[in-house]
Amino acid sequence: MRKVCLKTSIALALTALSTQTLANGIAINEQSVSGMGTAFAGRSSSAQDASTLYGNPAGLSKLKRSEVSGGLAAIKAKVEIDDASSSASGTNDGDMVPFASVPFGYFATPLNDDWHFGIGVYAPFALISDYEKSFQGRYKGLYSKVQVVTLQPTLSYQINDRVSVGFGPTINRIDGKLTNMLATNALNGGNGDTKLNIKGDDTALGYNIGVLVDINDRTTWGLTYHSKVDYTLEGRTKVSNSPALLGLDGSYDAKLDFTTPESVDTSITYKLDDRWTLYGGATWTRWSRLDKIVVENEGIPALVSGQFSTLTEEMHWEDTWSYAIGAAYQLNRQWVLRTGFALDASPTSNADRTVRIPVGNRKVFSLGAGWSPNEDLTIDVAYSYLRESKASVNQESSGQIGPFTLQPGYNAEYRNSAHGIGTQVTYRF
Repeated sequence: MRKVCLKTSIALALTALSTQTLANGIAINEQSVSGMGTAFAGRSSSAQDASTLYGNPAGLSKLKRSEVSGGLAAIKAKVEIDDASSSASGTNDGDMVPFASVPFGYFATPLNDDWHFGIGVYAPFALISDYEKSFQGRYKGLYSKVQVVTLQPTLSYQINDRVSVGFGPTINRIDGKLTNMLATNALNGGNGDTKLNIKGDDTALGYNIGVLVDINDRTTWGLTYHSKVDYTLEGRTKVSNSPALLGLDGSYDAKLDFTTPESVDTSITYKLDDRWTLYGGATWTRWSRLDKIVVENEGIPALVSGQFSTLTEEMHWEDTWSYAIGAAYQLNRQWVLRTGFALDASPTSNADRTVRIPVGNRKVFSLGAGWSPNEDLTIDVAYSYLRESKASVNQESSGQIGPFTLQPGYNAEYRNSAHGIGTQVTYRF
């Protein structure tokens, strides 16, 4: 029993990430609304404002004045669950992703003709997953909330008229909370199931590095590397309403080593003429970092410490590529219109997908606009629609105590979609 509660509540705490952001797996893309309008197709090759600090730190060299830029993206998701089956009873409403918002902010300034400095705050990873209490698959996952907030100071250097480089260390703060249930009602004399809660946090360092090259007067190529970040999440697992004969109620110290994956983003920006600009890009993400998660537990009684002190959760995620194309049209001096389309593959398959991360392959269509009433101010807006292919969840039963199954299996078909809208304000001085 102790193995089930600790393994479920800690090992999945950081992988139970939101099914509906505009990037797949556990990543999110909402660090820029000016980039959102082209489905982030030219993220590493187009320095439109200070948000290039995330997209490509070398892009700061393209900014000729000091500026502040900040904004907010909001996401409304729809999750449809069909053909659900389990030995447990319950509902399958599918309304498990609340309305969510993702803020960001940046400052950039030239130090001299060659050096630029910037600093930004943004969220590279986040989650929210909240099923109804009667969810039929509640024994495989009920509530999850995890967020990573990053502070990135950055320097860029213009090597010559055509080549710039940039580097920024990242300070990353992660916080997580998870709720899970165990089917112990029969063991508990009909007094309900066991509830599990986990809270934990950590701060860790990483870095982003980029290069930006003007191949000619019309074509710019960019390459950005976002490093992995190694976390040691420390917290406590709380068990409540467990059967008296098992005596599990209480809190346990727990530690989870977890790594967010590195990624490489490359793109091309091509200025077709004075009005049209075209973008194309690809991103590789090393999701195989999430092959398995190892949990170390403290406070386990000596009688069972050898069995439960170290636990492993298999994930078997795979590396992925995502692709995007986009275009911008300069309508007049004040207005620019944008559009884009992206394909983003799921890092997990039908064999390993869980109710916590029921993501499929994604298609994203975006529209956007930028309004500059004068040279000092730009207001960007964007809208994105995301649609996923059908994704199967096939989780087997686990956690046997005699004839009782503590985690009944769950099978279902998920179809996810989402609407995203964002706004960003940039002021130059």
